Amino acid sequence: MATSNPVAKLSRGDWKKAKELDEARKAGTAPAEVDEEGKDINPHIPQYIREAPWYVNSGRPSLKHQRPQPVKEKSIAEIGQWFYRGQKAGPAATKFRKGACENCGAMTHKKKDCMERPRKLGAKFTGQQIMEDEILQPDIDLGFDGKRDRWNGYDPQEHQKIVEEYGKIEEAKKQIKEKNLDAEFSDSKNAKEKGEEKGEEEEEEEVAVGAKTKGEESDSDSDEDDDKYGNEIDMPGTKFDTKQRMTVRNLRIREDTAKYLFNLAPNAPYYDPKTRSMRENPFEGRVPDPDPTKLKYAGDNFVRHTGDTVKMAQAQVFAWEATDKGTNVHLQAEPTKLQLLHRSYEDKKDVFRSDLQESILAKYGGEEHLDVPPKELILAQSENYVEYSQSGDVVKGQEKAVTKSKYDEDVLINNHTEIWASYFDLNEMKWGFACCHSMVKNSYCVGADGTSVPSVRKRMGRAKRCK
Repeated sequence: MATSNPVAKLSRGDWKKAKELDEARKAGTAPAEVDEEGKDINPHIPQYIREAPWYVNSGRPSLKHQRPQPVKEKSIAEIGQWFYRGQKAGPAATKFRKGACENCGAMTHKKKDCMERPRKLGAKFTGQQIMEDEILQPDIDLGFDGKRDRWNGYDPQEHQKIVEEYGKIEEAKKQIKEKNLDAEFSDSKNAKEKGEEKGEEEEEEEVAVGAKTKGEESDSDSDEDDDKYGNEIDMPGTKFDTKQRMTVRNLRIREDTAKYLFNLAPNAPYYDPKTRSMRENPFEGRVPDPDPTKLKYAGDNFVRHTGDTVKMAQAQVFAWEATDKGTNVHLQAEPTKLQLLHRSYEDKKDVFRSDLQESILAKYGGEEHLDVPPKELILAQSENYVEYSQSGDVVKGQEKAVTKSKYDEDVLINNHTEIWASYFDLNEMKWGFACCHSMVKNSYCVGADGTSVPSVRKRMGRAKRCK
């Protein structure tokens, strides 16, 4: 129920009429009340919202007191409003003004804030070369979207420079192509003139060569057409780089066998043509006891459960469990932190397991039962095939492989009977051969005659020290 003056007290009849009018407006049989701006007031608005306080009451129906007040509204910068860049405020003054910069003579800053080159005698004393005043930058208050607009303050005219640069590059390419065509035309013309002077047989050979070069030129023209077509549009499944003139095709190598050709049986593993994936092993059931590591293709599931994939999955599970327990760590964001945390967790887990085992053994005993001999000694048999001689030596079987390095071992060179570095001289602190005591690696072996050389070297070293 709205009244023009809610402070004044109404009589019983006036209050009853106002009540009936309010009910009629709510029912829609009477026109809605209009405020001072000519807008309809919703009759369903409660009275405590509709009536204005006494200190802002205008004496007529209004909802202006519920709307944002212009005094409290925050002004937001417009789209085209931005800071001034590289602009000066009008022409420079002709004489020094009081309160201006003592160095350059501008009124917008002081000497300590001046960005001009420090002068020996400033504009305050000379009155010459007074610089223009800077434009005071406006206080731009950006809104939520304006602060996050990546193109805010960008001048579209800057893009015209990029267009002009690419236009110059295309023009230079055209000129280079014209020069190459002129050079090819002049070379072919000279070759034709020389061909007329030769004999008929040589002419026939040159005609054949010319036909071949012509075919190559046509191929190059077709390649250029393909390049032009690639410049205009990228074909599906291809990625064309116009700068490097290379085409990268996202297709399999044609020498490799397609996955769906490994098994053509009706009940073969499902092949998804969209993702080009076959999850099951196509050789399962066709090869007796197949080793997945020796097959050409063992299915995508085998690839997903081998190598570092399993370790990565374990690391991901560990990151989830650590996050649930209060440790903030992420596999992609902090891989090093996760690896160190997982390593320390495994070390503590091993220490806890060993301490638990030791405590159980110390309390209940039974450590002697843990030292169990191998099954070969217990059962006196194994599945390894080994042949022995009468003396008990292994003739044929699975001998223990000797550890090899990537370097050549036990190689005798230059008639030496011992390998290099089999002897070390303490006097000279050098390595050599034990057969002849030679310290030069590529030297020829002299046999036992070289073993007397160190004594001579020792005497020579003592003589040098005495001097």
